[in-house]
Amino acid sequence: MCNKHYNLIENEGKVPIKAWTKGVPFEQQAQDQLNNIASMSLVHSHIAVMPDVHLGKGATIGSVIPSVDAVIPAAVGVDIGCGMVATKTTLTASQLPDNLAGIRHAFEAAVPHGRTGGKRGARDRGAWHNIPEVVAGEWKKLEARFERICQKHPAISKSNHVKHLGTMGTGNHFLELCLDENDAVWIMLHSGSRGVGNRIGTYFIELAKKEMQRHQINLPDVDLAYLEEGSEYFDDYVEAVEWAQDFAAKNREIMMFNAIAALRKQIPIEFSTAELAVNCHHNYISRERHFGKDCFVTRKGAVRAEKGEMGIIPGSMGARSFIVRGLGNPDSFNSCSHGAGRVMSRTKAKKVYTIDDQIAATEGVECRKDAAVIDEIPHAYKDIDQVMAAQKDLVEVVYTLKQIVCVKG
Repeated sequence: MCNKHYNLIENEGKVPIKAWTKGVPFEQQAQDQLNNIASMSLVHSHIAVMPDVHLGKGATIGSVIPSVDAVIPAAVGVDIGCGMVATKTTLTASQLPDNLAGIRHAFEAAVPHGRTGGKRGARDRGAWHNIPEVVAGEWKKLEARFERICQKHPAISKSNHVKHLGTMGTGNHFLELCLDENDAVWIMLHSGSRGVGNRIGTYFIELAKKEMQRHQINLPDVDLAYLEEGSEYFDDYVEAVEWAQDFAAKNREIMMFNAIAALRKQIPIEFSTAELAVNCHHNYISRERHFGKDCFVTRKGAVRAEKGEMGIIPGSMGARSFIVRGLGNPDSFNSCSHGAGRVMSRTKAKKVYTIDDQIAATEGVECRKDAAVIDEIPHAYKDIDQVMAAQKDLVEVVYTLKQIVCVKG
């Protein structure tokens, strides 16, 4: 059954699912996973599904879940506060050097990224070893709240926190130099709460599972274990998640600061970055009111797009990205997609595609083109233009960006 710009999925005994998936792939496994969530009594009104939807751990990536008096830790996931930041500069394409390798190497040196394989405790290339002054100063603003959380839950202290503040991580996280349709130069990056967010998420997911066992609550999927308001760990979880979201936003700010400084050293031209900057989460919880009720909105791979609110929807490392303005669509709980969304697992992408395929797909982009990044090949993602067409009632495009330098974790 169709309604407006979304597909409406209705099943007896479950809340409806409103899916902005017209013209984009929507795998059956993801639909089954969403049906499991829709059967839970804590879900309010309906579930909104974004066009970049795909199967996730516990909850579906590209889903917006409003819950009353409870939260599902696995729906938030372990990269709490993951999101994007983009800054427009006063530079133009003609002011950049012909060879962009120097800028890529400067970005790589300025922002720790990736992870060193092998023994635990080895020097991790994706972490600071000597904490820079700017990182130490920003950590001080976060430290007291973190220590309060750790007093109640000491296991969380055993994580990379200050060492990961201002670092990028692995997978689909990236730092890019882009051009918009007017040839203005932008810096854009994607990262979250790193090791400490992972520890917080993993820790509370396990506590929620134990709560379900203790109260003998049967779930359609064990990963949908939830914490009810008023229960032993609910307030602690919300406090820890809100802290991790603040850590993630600050993490992106520091990386952007360092990336701008690195670019200044490469470009012998005065430029500023004051005109427009956007910093938005796409893996988080937020206290909001929708359809007559106060609720916790979990956006798992979705960006808030209230009327007039700016957001970022990146493509893959060879596709366009978009700076958007929200249209405030209530049916989507004022949300939009957080990217293109995968159509192929990392493992399958590495089996199907070659280094030559990666080189061809990223032509014109100064980036790594080796076997280790084949899982991020643009072909492993949905067509970003189809994704944007499917959500034209959720956002309007303000700028269209094309990357010319890409640093992958």
